[in-house]
Amino acid sequence: MIRISNIKIREDLDENDLFERIFKKYRIKKEDVTEKRIVKKSIDARKKEDVHYNYCVEIKCKNEKHIKNVELVEEKKQEKIDVKRKSTKRPVIVGAGPAGLFCALVLAQNGIKPIVIEQGKRVEERIEDVEKFRNTGVLNPSSNVQFGEGGAGTFSDGKLTSGINSPLCKKVLEEFYKSGAPEQILYINKPHIGTDNLVSVIKNMRNRIIELGGEFLFNTKLIDIEITNSIVSAAICNTGRIETDTIVLAIGHSARDTFEMLYKKGVEMQKKNFSVGVRIEHKQSTINTSQYGTITKLKLPPAEYKMVYHGNERSCYTFCMCPGGEVIASSSEPGTIVTNGMSKYKRDGENANSAVLVNVTPDDFKGESPLEGMYFQKQLEEKAFMLGGSNYYAPVQRYEDFKENKKTSYIGDIKPTYKPGVTMCNLNEILPEFVSKTLVEGIDYFGTVIEGFDNPDAILTGVETRSSSPVQITRNEIKMSNIYGLYPCGEGPGYAGGIMSAAVDGIQCAIEILKNE
Repeated sequence: MIRISNIKIREDLDENDLFERIFKKYRIKKEDVTEKRIVKKSIDARKKEDVHYNYCVEIKCKNEKHIKNVELVEEKKQEKIDVKRKSTKRPVIVGAGPAGLFCALVLAQNGIKPIVIEQGKRVEERIEDVEKFRNTGVLNPSSNVQFGEGGAGTFSDGKLTSGINSPLCKKVLEEFYKSGAPEQILYINKPHIGTDNLVSVIKNMRNRIIELGGEFLFNTKLIDIEITNSIVSAAICNTGRIETDTIVLAIGHSARDTFEMLYKKGVEMQKKNFSVGVRIEHKQSTINTSQYGTITKLKLPPAEYKMVYHGNERSCYTFCMCPGGEVIASSSEPGTIVTNGMSKYKRDGENANSAVLVNVTPDDFKGESPLEGMYFQKQLEEKAFMLGGSNYYAPVQRYEDFKENKKTSYIGDIKPTYKPGVTMCNLNEILPEFVSKTLVEGIDYFGTVIEGFDNPDAILTGVETRSSSPVQITRNEIKMSNIYGLYPCGEGPGYAGGIMSAAVDGIQCAIEILKNE
């Protein structure tokens, strides 16, 4: 094939028109082309007077070697997994989030029939519980934004960006596409599926796994692990005992009672760094103007941002930015407030939001238990619940008031999107001083990068505590814990930070299980 990079396009073209233009420029006969695809599409907005698209494409055609100023590339075939597993016992995967689903899919694709247990409901039923909580404040502790098929990422815009650089990322995108995700996730620079699309995509992935021999048990919670001579022998669930020699812990970062059970069973784990903070909301139009300017005539998608501030004592950064989205109630335990961000595929809401987070280290909380960070999170969530009125209303504050350390008494131009409701408060009353101080420093700095980010009317909603796990379950080079046959996997055990990296870790754990005799 030939690859053509750095194709600058300054108008909105559909795929056919794009390739017509490329064929004409490089003198490629249309009838000679047997295959063509967009490999990458991004927006270059560094110069506001010249905002344009940047494409990279690959084309297979006759006489490739005679086409000038292009790169010849060989198609890389995915390596086949050398399956050595001889055990007749079915692996049990705990959790149906991205890590668990992709682990199950790869096992099933290679002839191993996993059992996936999930304490929550099927995704199509789960969405009803999420909407009920948002509309009425009635929380289902086992079926919510954190728990249920698809994991927490189902209600977070379905972002597929990641800091990892793994060839398995391509497989993740392809499998999502095969399950019904939009085709453009295969090539746009910052792919996302959208919360509204994820429901059907996750359902389709489940059905694909079942067709390959996998099994799903919903409303099924892991309550214990049977260990014989330091080797896994069974998963003990609220519904009964499942004999197995392989358990994959794809439990997510909110499975606090499961972490406590594992700690008591002697599973090695340790404290790790994590972050806490708030959600911040602006008008999406403000972000668009700052990022794209006002000259371009292109029909651009809602603008995004990602920023980091390095202070003398702490760092502050934006996380999980949701263009045209809303702040969503993400509690999984009674008497707590947890926030997250969510966008639908079109990202056509009035507000933009993102987490603004401050790093927390094990030195910030007392106690020797590796679960101290988890308890730190929970205490902050409980304080937010009380500050909001103990009715699942979230505490909110205008940025100007937060900076001046005074209770908010009115809402300005930017309206909060959190449901079931909000209570005007002073978030400084519950946030640790080092968090409040660094948030002000960071937001003021971000205002120098994106004009209007430090808008006095910007809405802060508390609290965001679940950006990553505060615990890491230790594992060796074959992804196994100190208990033989127990595989910590994905975001909860501390090995991922989002849908893409969790999915990749799920694939890697599956590969190790397949390779292990």
